[in-house]
Amino acid sequence: MLPDELLAEAKAAAVREHTTLTRLVEEGLRLRLRAANGERRGRAHLELPVSDGRGGLREGLSGLCNREFWDAMDEDGVA
Repeated sequence: MLPDELLAEAKAAAVREHTTLTRLVEEGLRLRLRAANGERRGRAHLELPVSDGRGGLREGLSGLCNREFWDAMDEDGVA
């Protein structure tokens, strides 16, 4: 049995969305089960670019402190 407050909220949502309570519950179950199975609905595979740059960090940057990066960007006029 669903808590009365949750049921009332679901009924109101169904009315707002011009659908039935059954359809709303069905959609919720499908979304939940899809998420549990690791499915991603409507998302295309995204291939990220990989840089072939060489050289590492600029001299004076350790890579351990974000403040170093912010200061370096300020010096270069990037930020």
